[in-house]
Amino acid sequence: VGYGENLANVTLQTNNLNTSFAGSYWPWIKTRSAELSSDVWSPASTVMPGVYAYNDRVAAPWFAPAGLNRGGLPTVLQPERKLTSNDRDRIYQGSVNPIATFPGVGTVIYGQKTLQQKASALDRVNVRRLLIALKDYIGQVAETLVFEPNTQVTRNRFLSQVNPYLE
Repeated sequence: VGYGENLANVTLQTNNLNTSFAGSYWPWIKTRSAELSSDVWSPASTVMPGVYAYNDRVAAPWFAPAGLNRGGLPTVLQPERKLTSNDRDRIYQGSVNPIATFPGVGTVIYGQKTLQQKASALDRVNVRRLLIALKDYIGQVAETLVFEPNTQVTRNRFLSQVNPYLE
């Protein structure tokens, strides 16, 4: 949504979206632009790649890129508005991940919902990212076995590579 929207319009935008491959974050954030030598307002999407990268560096894709430990936004000067606990709950129920501010902590991502409408494990970012990581790894292992005979030896070779990763 654009800058300055209200809570009702924020959650209204996610009503017709239904995918476990995307997430929504709000409100806008203020950061310092080195290029402009001034502070700028930006949608949350401008800082989310950094949150995901930090999460993967200190943990793994299947950890939640949110909360006080992995969801910090140290480059954010302030969010567009300070969300109350009720505000956070309301937009989270509408599949929008809140950006919250906590005294002594700063600004953090405080949710990890995907835009999937049906309640399941796939309505969480960390679960979707786990499955993406598994698909990538298992796919790479399987590529080495294409055109090999479908025998117990081939299956054991596959399992000997995949099972340690899964453990």
